[in-house]
Amino acid sequence: MVVILFATLFVAEPRNASAATLIRDADIEHSLQQLAAPILRAAGLSPSRVGIYVVQDRNLNAFVLDNSGIYIHSGMILRLTRAAELQAVIAHEAAHIANGHIVRRGVNAQSARNVALLGMALSAAAGAATGQGAAAAGVALGVASSSQRVFFGHTRAEESAADQSGIRYMAAAGADTSGAVSVMELFSGQEALPERRQDIYARSHPLSRDRLRTLKGLAASYKKATKPDPAMEYWFDRAKGKLSAFTRNPKWTFQRSKESPAADVRAMREAVAFHRLNQTGKALASLDRARAARPGDPYYDELRGQILMESRNWGAAANAYAAAAQRAPRNSLILAGYGRALVALGGQQRYQQAVGYLERATSSDWRNDLALRDLGTAYAKLGNRGMAALVTAEGHALRGRTKEARILAQRAADMLPRGSAGWRRAQDVLNAVKNAKN
Repeated sequence: MVVILFATLFVAEPRNASAATLIRDADIEHSLQQLAAPILRAAGLSPSRVGIYVVQDRNLNAFVLDNSGIYIHSGMILRLTRAAELQAVIAHEAAHIANGHIVRRGVNAQSARNVALLGMALSAAAGAATGQGAAAAGVALGVASSSQRVFFGHTRAEESAADQSGIRYMAAAGADTSGAVSVMELFSGQEALPERRQDIYARSHPLSRDRLRTLKGLAASYKKATKPDPAMEYWFDRAKGKLSAFTRNPKWTFQRSKESPAADVRAMREAVAFHRLNQTGKALASLDRARAARPGDPYYDELRGQILMESRNWGAAANAYAAAAQRAPRNSLILAGYGRALVALGGQQRYQQAVGYLERATSSDWRNDLALRDLGTAYAKLGNRGMAALVTAEGHALRGRTKEARILAQRAADMLPRGSAGWRRAQDVLNAVKNAKN
């Protein structure tokens, strides 16, 4: 079952009860990107090319699938207590990318147009949490049967190299290197447990007392007597605050929202809690306080659009998303939200407008399954059956539903002009599905 938690949320449709999902939210991802940017630059990576994505899973874990994204479990974000700890997680995973550990795997999921593996990869990640990750990875990703470890697992040598590089990146970025030690201490003692009882992070990131001791030495050698960066702490609290407001009981949010130092974050958390209780008036009033405390913030306009959209006030939602899109014209999730509101409003002109926004959104963000669904609907309403079949096929491929993707991609290829851009995209899906089976 697909569960919609955020207006800009993509939840990959589970293939089984243990399948993992992605949480897609413009505000959360922007906040995480602010935390990651100095770390990624220190690693020689482009912040505009490496996204930070949240996996909806209470287990503590983080991993990379390719060179274009770092995936962090929601449970990890909610467990950490300060910006430096989350930056340490990002730095460690960035090191796996910068050090070429992903290239050596032979697992490539860089483009949904060419490799339809993200949904299956997340299923493999979920399988790892049950101790069946190697089998899940072998089936879903075509990993050689001789491999006995999860496809995103790392050797001790890779972990040691990532520790050293990650600490170096943090120091270069001005982050507190003790955050890396704090994260590692969360998992201390895991190596003494049977594998089935170990945390998934311990299984995919081999731990040892020697490694922790070495990491402490590395952190101490780089550590500077600097205070926490208020800007980084703000973005950490904002990301964690919104994530917790949408995933924890509203009563818990009301009790804990005052722990957020910033007035806008406190009000935003309360707005989400009221919204989840279907108290739209109070939600909008709280959100107005957040917007007053931080004028011009597009992500609060986007949240207003979500609240109105889920309250079935399509016109006001479209206006809110339009304001957000004007302030953040290149944010794919905001553009997708605006397109979704236009589809809900209906009418040929709005469907045509929606296609423009949704095509822009999906062309720069292939992970957005929900935007592909909306785009398929808009094309279908306009009578463009070929493009409707194509984008629906791409959505199925992204969720790992290869049979449905193949059928619809072939239908699109039969209806679209041979050699056209759409026809070539249909061929990409067909090739991706074929490769996924080999």
